[in-house]
Amino acid sequence: SGKATRISPENSEYSWSALAVDGHNVLAVSSSPIDPPQIKYGHQVSLKDQTCTWVWDEVNNNPLMAANNKVKALLSHHQFSILKIPVTNPSDDLSDGSKLPFEAIFVSCKDSSHKPTILVLHGGPHSVSVSSYSKTSAFLASLGFNLLIVNYRGTPGFGEEALQSLPGKVGSQDVQDCLTALDYVIEGGLIDASKVAVIGISHGGFLTTHLIGQAPDRFMVAAARNPVCNLSLMIGTTDIPDWCYAVACGSEGRQHASESPSPDHLRLFYQKSPIAHISKVKAPLLMLLGGADLRVPISNGLQYARALRERGGEIRIMMFPDDIHEINIPQSDFESFLNIGVWFKKHLSISASDASA
Repeated sequence: SGKATRISPENSEYSWSALAVDGHNVLAVSSSPIDPPQIKYGHQVSLKDQTCTWVWDEVNNNPLMAANNKVKALLSHHQFSILKIPVTNPSDDLSDGSKLPFEAIFVSCKDSSHKPTILVLHGGPHSVSVSSYSKTSAFLASLGFNLLIVNYRGTPGFGEEALQSLPGKVGSQDVQDCLTALDYVIEGGLIDASKVAVIGISHGGFLTTHLIGQAPDRFMVAAARNPVCNLSLMIGTTDIPDWCYAVACGSEGRQHASESPSPDHLRLFYQKSPIAHISKVKAPLLMLLGGADLRVPISNGLQYARALRERGGEIRIMMFPDDIHEINIPQSDFESFLNIGVWFKKHLSISASDASA
């Protein structure tokens, strides 16, 4: 009919993806941050009042279940919720759609207010964190961490106005959204404000290094994967130089894009970059870099690391020579998150009983 209809359960905060459709029969996969993927069979059932509803049955005896049960045991003391975070003190130039609440996925341990919390930030910035199962997030949760996964304004899926509110305001609006989300769970008594870490990749790494510079007393430790640290350096080395103009200059950025940026643009790029705040950084930083990354070449991270060391900061670099921007070769992915877990445990003082998983 061309009509859009929700067929997944109305009260479900799980992530749902269709695998196959045959008339009114749907095969889908459902998961959450603490529930591994489960195959579901959906079909319509007629009710007495002549209406129809969708019913979802689990598809058992599939090869995923044995591994899933082990993971479920590790995460059995966890829960998750999707939080609506109000925008605080919105500027007058914002449209109504960009003043609406944004969302964060909160994965919490039993007695979460006493556990350390990791602020998890996606890249893009026009990417999105969904409520599906992620082995890396599940691994960090199993070590005894709460996870606050923030979809700051500029994330797709929350309206065009919210999406377009971020270009030109990177390093300020997105940073403030992350701090607002953190304040929201602290003020709600959900986490311990003295035990907070932050991690992100690409633009999420940009936010990670911004946060430990702009709010140095809020974070005990950080990890950044192929982070954007200096837009004025990136403009001459990346395979997408126009992106630097778009995020830093806003809607008119691309018309100014050039391989020979003006002094004014170079100054603007630097001012909007984490390296402008490096003198205030206190948190120990683990930096993970892909040697074959063309999007954010390793020179960006290495320059920041050298500058941080000059100032006596604590930093460790892990290099994956054959990896690209995502660091997604299975061995690299495994090694990076294993070391992130060790790094966070070391600096957040997680007890052996907390990390028994």
